[in-house]
Amino acid sequence: MRHLWPETKKLALLTGPILIAQLTQMLMGVVDTLMAGRVGATDLAAVAVGSAIWIPLTLLVFGMGLALAPVISHCDGAGERSELGRHVQQSFYTCVIAAVLTGLLLLLAPYFLVVMDVEPAFRTMTMDYLRYILWGLPAFVVYVVLRNFCEGLSHTMPSLVIGVIGLIINIPANYIFIYGKFGMPALGGAGAGVASAIVLWGMAASLLLYVLFSKRYRRLKLLQVWHLPNWDDIWHFVRLGFPISMALFFETSLFAAVAILIAPLGTIMVSGHQIALNVSSLVYMVPLSLSMAVTLRVGFALGAQKPEDAMNAYKIAMFMGVTFAAINGLGMWLGGQWLASLYTDNREIIELAGTLLALAAIFTVSDTFQAISIGALRGYKDTRASMIVTLIAYWPFGLSVGVVLGLTDWVVPRMGAAGFWIGFISGLSVAAVLLTIRLFRVHRRWENTIPPQG
Repeated sequence: MRHLWPETKKLALLTGPILIAQLTQMLMGVVDTLMAGRVGATDLAAVAVGSAIWIPLTLLVFGMGLALAPVISHCDGAGERSELGRHVQQSFYTCVIAAVLTGLLLLLAPYFLVVMDVEPAFRTMTMDYLRYILWGLPAFVVYVVLRNFCEGLSHTMPSLVIGVIGLIINIPANYIFIYGKFGMPALGGAGAGVASAIVLWGMAASLLLYVLFSKRYRRLKLLQVWHLPNWDDIWHFVRLGFPISMALFFETSLFAAVAILIAPLGTIMVSGHQIALNVSSLVYMVPLSLSMAVTLRVGFALGAQKPEDAMNAYKIAMFMGVTFAAINGLGMWLGGQWLASLYTDNREIIELAGTLLALAAIFTVSDTFQAISIGALRGYKDTRASMIVTLIAYWPFGLSVGVVLGLTDWVVPRMGAAGFWIGFISGLSVAAVLLTIRLFRVHRRWENTIPPQG
């Protein structure tokens, strides 16, 4: 075990800053919700629906950006640092194309709101929120590319620092534009869109200045030679990044679909489900961060032609993740009702949320397995299989199980939200098994193509 300690330490040092960066992103959403909610129900709903449209659409840019991290880590492991500038610039071009597509898709938002048949004031405020936040899309491109460049070099501390900077900007910006302070108009919920755009520009500018002027990166001369778009390179990033975007979309859209299906079951059911989902989403930040960290370690090991180190990184990450999931799962099982009581004093909601959190104790183990396996596969530059597996496991399988158990009496008396959570467990378990099998197959292929060392 002693020889595994250095890798364990490296994974932990990578994961910690990523985890804090992810938590600051979540906190920004919480701040938007809390501050808009103080204005009124329409403002709160506009922020909720606006972000529910914005976030899935930006997954296209985010996924393309995530493709850069394993490419950079492979180069770093292979000692090919002269290629870093080219890869960063081609990734930027790819993300710009994705951003243009995202902007075009946002033009469909008014039609989506018409289908929802919402009140005119609500529709207007939601569209204002989206129009304002759209100004931050170019900054989002810069931030995503530079963050994945830094993380690809196993330098995750900038993600932490920039995330904290974003949160610091977010609070006063919301205060100014939501409530109309310092001579600015009171925009209500739509002001959260302005604040988010300002935050994105602040984060992008901070990270760009750091990359340009820090001693660590200045010697890499990323922008000394400017490369024109190379369609072979761009296509390479699309082949890697588009499946990542779609896998993320399949997962987020599954939870959105379940929220819609549960809505007619009543406020008790919806509230219990939302509380359990909120707690489990917070807990998911740990396996998600481990997943992003293991991508970097696997990519570096493969770039250095050391596939055995790549597999060791995966196994250590899995051990760390499952250990956390087991301890956390025990806490949710034993203390689910207490956790729910922090959100509400309604006894029915607390009991339902406690039941769902007991199911989440199983859910979080399966989620850990699939998340870390996906992260390792990205390190191997294998993303297409993850897209196919997540589509099949989450939708035709997981959602179907949830609908049958939650809304019908075909197998057992309808279980409501609990049936959908069993569907989550089923889908994630299938994904975990299939992704693990895929990972070991890809690993064997790498072992057979890399000559023995020494």
